[in-house]
Amino acid sequence: MQQQSKSMAERQHHAPIAEAMKTYAADGALAFHTPGHKQGLGAHPLLRELITAQGLREEVSLMEELDDFHEPQTCIREAQELAADLYGADHAFFSINGTTGAIHAMMLGTLRPGDTVLVPRNAHRSVVGGLILAGAVPVYIQPEIDRRLGIPMGLRLSDIRRAAEAHPEARALLAVYPTYYGVTVDLRAIADFLHARGMLLLVDEAHGPHLRFCTGLPPQALDCGADVVAESTHKIVGSMTQTSMLFTKGPRVDAERVRQAASLVQSTSPNQLLLASLDIARLQLAEDGERLVGRAVHLAEKLREAVQAIDGLGCLEAEDMQSEGASGLDTTKLTVTVTGLGLTGTEAEHILRYEEKIQCELSDPQNVLFILSYADTEETCRRLLEALRHLAAHRRPLAAAVDCFAELPLPERAMTPREAFFAAAESVPFAEAEGRVAAEQVMFYPPGIPLLAPGERITRRVMDYIRSRQAIGLKISGPEDVNLKKIKVIRGNS
Repeated sequence: MQQQSKSMAERQHHAPIAEAMKTYAADGALAFHTPGHKQGLGAHPLLRELITAQGLREEVSLMEELDDFHEPQTCIREAQELAADLYGADHAFFSINGTTGAIHAMMLGTLRPGDTVLVPRNAHRSVVGGLILAGAVPVYIQPEIDRRLGIPMGLRLSDIRRAAEAHPEARALLAVYPTYYGVTVDLRAIADFLHARGMLLLVDEAHGPHLRFCTGLPPQALDCGADVVAESTHKIVGSMTQTSMLFTKGPRVDAERVRQAASLVQSTSPNQLLLASLDIARLQLAEDGERLVGRAVHLAEKLREAVQAIDGLGCLEAEDMQSEGASGLDTTKLTVTVTGLGLTGTEAEHILRYEEKIQCELSDPQNVLFILSYADTEETCRRLLEALRHLAAHRRPLAAAVDCFAELPLPERAMTPREAFFAAAESVPFAEAEGRVAAEQVMFYPPGIPLLAPGERITRRVMDYIRSRQAIGLKISGPEDVNLKKIKVIRGNS
């Protein structure tokens, strides 16, 4: 392999995929192969505006010099080895189908049809997709709830223990760490408990690819004993949207089976620009990750202190993380509570977007969430702080609190997600769906946490909960009818 004789530390300072692409483009071979734009020669002017001429010349794949994504032996293999080394994993697998694809590969590569898996109720919709593909059976666990903010936190070890004891056949726990809001738990204690029972710890760490690079942040999942971890490299660090990484560590997982599973759910015509962006993001972290992530943490802490001083606003603080289900916080996630202004989170998002030209990551009934990254500066933080001060001028009489996540019961499962996905379905008026079994997912996006998943019985409580959030303007995702006047249910099942 290229540069095999160099130490791993030395190899971290080059980008093998990006370098191979540049070398191929410079060789000048006339293209009689895919893609159809022929290295930019036939590209529409709008495409040329989107991608540089050099990028179009390098946007080829499946050439011998550029390696085989599904059976990597040269530059892609080296790039994945460098990523595994940087993150302290045994193996790394690049994903060009986002963290959704990585989570599907993680579940397909570790679970078998009929396996029971413990799942937090605040898991992302991709986990339901993984359950359908793998044929696994979920046992949901309610996360701890912050009733002040109305948001889900992490899983308590005591609740995991009860669920595992009630389901001794459980093969794995799929944890969300950190949560969308940056909350973490004592994952090492959870890993030790699971491993003592012969169970796997699978982790959706979509929002944590930067944790390893700052000691002021909670530890990354791999360093806490996780067996397989999916990370969204594009969400927080520097790769292109749709690119993520999947890591395995330790003897409990068959890494080759995970690789095969990853191959099943990804394109056989990978976009080389996406792969190169993962390679370059890893290079950037290797070269300067501690400084860049440390700067983001510093900026976030200063910003949080300033926001707390604004009358009517509040923030989720690291000092608030003093419970079993919330013991740590990624402070680069800035959750700002706006109920003290008499606003809902969705109203605050609209004001910030259209009056202040500030776009948050998400809003919920009580909060707006902002993500700070290595790209932020004193100036971007100053603009956000100024916008929040202007937002405070929109104060109005306090409204009644919107019903929060705390009251949503765990679902009643009538069928497994896979059984429901393949069952005959019909559409019925949502108002008349109580007691029926859902045949599709219903969620608000972001954060993409299913309130109904295929195979779950529709209750009046869930229906009221969904309607209350529709009423404040949250965006429904998942069902065929996004207005949810109708919903697909299992035919003849009531």
